[in-house]
Amino acid sequence: MQIHVTYQNLWVVAILHKKNIHFKSKRSGPASGIVLVIDTINKLNTSQQHIKEQAPVHLRSFSHAQLIISRPSHLHCSLQNGNRKLKNIFHFPPVLFLSLRHGARCKECDYLVIGGGSGGLASARRASGWYGAKTIAIESKRLGGTCVNVGCVPKKITWNAAAIAETIHQAKAYGFSVTQTAPFDWTSFKNKRDAYITRLNGIYEKNLGNDKVEYIHGRAHLTGKSEVEVVLDDGTKQTIKAKKILLATGGHPTIPQNIPGSEYGVTSDGFFEIERQPKKVALVGAGYIAVEFAGVFNALGTETHLFIRHDKFLRTFDPMVQDAIVKEYERVGIHIHKNSSQSKVEKDPKTGKLTIHYKDATGEGKLEDVDDLIWAIGRTPEVEDLGLEKAGVKQSKIGQIIADEYQNTNVENIYSLGDVVGKIELTPVAIAAGRKLSDRLFGPEKFKDSKLDYDNVPSVVFAHPEVGSIGITEPQAVEKYGKDNIKVYNTSFTAMYYAMMEPEDKGPTRYKLICEGPNEKVVGLHILGLGSAEMLQGFGVAIKMGATKADFDSCVAIHPTSAEELVTLK
Repeated sequence: MQIHVTYQNLWVVAILHKKNIHFKSKRSGPASGIVLVIDTINKLNTSQQHIKEQAPVHLRSFSHAQLIISRPSHLHCSLQNGNRKLKNIFHFPPVLFLSLRHGARCKECDYLVIGGGSGGLASARRASGWYGAKTIAIESKRLGGTCVNVGCVPKKITWNAAAIAETIHQAKAYGFSVTQTAPFDWTSFKNKRDAYITRLNGIYEKNLGNDKVEYIHGRAHLTGKSEVEVVLDDGTKQTIKAKKILLATGGHPTIPQNIPGSEYGVTSDGFFEIERQPKKVALVGAGYIAVEFAGVFNALGTETHLFIRHDKFLRTFDPMVQDAIVKEYERVGIHIHKNSSQSKVEKDPKTGKLTIHYKDATGEGKLEDVDDLIWAIGRTPEVEDLGLEKAGVKQSKIGQIIADEYQNTNVENIYSLGDVVGKIELTPVAIAAGRKLSDRLFGPEKFKDSKLDYDNVPSVVFAHPEVGSIGITEPQAVEKYGKDNIKVYNTSFTAMYYAMMEPEDKGPTRYKLICEGPNEKVVGLHILGLGSAEMLQGFGVAIKMGATKADFDSCVAIHPTSAEELVTLK
């Protein structure tokens, strides 16, 4: 069944209410007309949740927009053209597909956010939901950005699985007899993890609707200082004019271009697409991503090789952290190839196994029978085809968008934040910066100077064991204040959790407190050991408030915990 209803000089907005769809007409200006087509055509991601929530369904004024009603329904058409009002009621089968076709036209908004990651969405929702700014968010991939889809969230879920594997191994020391009847089911775990991420994508889209942010799925690029062209999923184009534009496009993993066969490896994004657990894996990189993945693979029983360019990894962290984590990874059996470089990667056409040719501190060698190779050598800003040059937006030498402390670019009314700027590439930083920016742009006078304070931002590495850090490292403190003007407190001990275990099964715990000046203001805190991630958040608040060593000492210890060592340092 197909029904065509054509009216001249009209465009249509659809709103769901209970089980009815109401079409209200408005003048479209240059649009030549509309054809309402009811047919079984390809569907769009607009489904039952809109009916249940009675939320607006944004047809986004595409040249071809689609809507699905997945239950029996009536279609109520009420179209007004001058003094002429036309009403029709149609009854349709349980699944109804609607397509709106109309002439292309330019959309306008107060705030256009390019990038549907955590920072962009936080800023969009704050602008629209709190301050009523007409806001449009554009994303070409999945909502949530790196963190939700191929970063923090699925990483932490995988780390949890690895931690459980470690607990099963350690249970015997506490008197439990645990027999594992089958190996870890990587495939089943991956499928459940993927399903969870898909649910989060839906929640993100629902939240945009709740805050009245219009969401467009497509690839955007600047065509001027206040105009953007969006290439939609069906290949058509939409022009949007905005009073203010936020560039929050994030970044993507880097693959080396000068190593023959590098394409046989995957990026850190590709880690989450691995369908079965590798027996032998090679990771290249010395940052937190490579270190976290190496710890996970090893804990789950995979033979793990980690290639690093220098003799330590996590080199932006305090030396105490670097030394302790490298030593622990070597202790638990991770093969660390120090001072290494790769010259070639080969793939066996029959088995699919990889051979990695490399040079490290011990000389030249090759690693054979590798199931998966993961490049974790850094990230590149997502600025390809963004059209920065058309708007005159300046970039750094490595392609990052240059923004000041208020997230302003060099172009008036164009702003940028998050990984594409690269100040501190952490999800909570992007979220906080996005909200502060919207407060300043659209909020009351009291927020006219709102900006994120990038000092003393806590961060965690979900290694094995966990690492937490806030403030500056000891070398940085010496450089900034002078060696004679700082005092460093250290402690190293075995957490009580390991009391029942054999020496070879006991993990390390290391804490360091760096203080400056006669009042011993805490300027750096670095911790390594069980529970460090949860522990750091509270101590981070204290340090952000300007806590001194005396403030730490004045807090009564909670016993028995590892954290009590931080308030009893001598």
